Formats: sequence, structure tokens, C-alpha cells
Amino acid sequence: MKTTAPPRISAFDSSVHAALRRIPRGRVTTYAELGRAIGCRAPRAVGQALRRNPFAPEVPCHRVVRSDRSLGGYIGETRGAAIAKKRRLLEEEGVAFEARGDRVSAASLWHFKN
Repeated sequence: MKTTAPPRISAFDSSVHAALRRIPRGRVTTYAELGRAIGCRAPRAVGQALRRNPFAPEVPCHRVVRSDRSLGGYIGETRGAAIAKKRRLLEEEGVAFEARGDRVSAASLWHFKN
């Protein structure tokens, strides 16, 4: 029987995961806001760390959206079933969407307090 080694997580990814755990259910933050919370000025680097997250959805990378409040990506995908799953997870947690439905309501945004 082959055993699987635990995933190797970089220090940067660990800091992203720790910040993710601070985002409450029913709220979202942006890639840029998450980056600022951990001292990173590169939202794309944050996005790549989320893409590598082997613990989703327990480490809630689905709670991160683009600065324009559109959904962005989930588990390495930017459309299709993955984005539908991200939206479903957010809706199940009580995240509100705008009336036209493609953006998270500003009322659902959460900001880190450092």
C-alpha cells in the first residue's frame, strides 16, 4: 500500500492560510486586502498561494474575491464547475450577492484589523 506524504507548505503559503482562517463565515475579503494583512503587496502571489491550497474548503480560500468583488478563481479554475462551487459555498455561508448576481455585495466585505 502506497502512502501519501503530507503536502509541503511554504512559509508564505502558511501565512496566507493563517490569515484565511481569520475571515468569518458569511464574509469575504479581496486578494489585495489579504496580501496587505500578511505584508505582501502582490495580490497575484496571494492568488497563487490560494491555488496551491491543499486544505480547501477547510482553509477557506473560497472567501477571497477580486477587488471588483467578482468571484475570481477557485481551485485553479476561473469558470465552470469550480466557480459554481465557490458561489454555492459562499451562498451557503450567507454571503450576499448584488441583485444582478455576479458580484458579492459590498456589505459582505471583511477587512483585517492588524
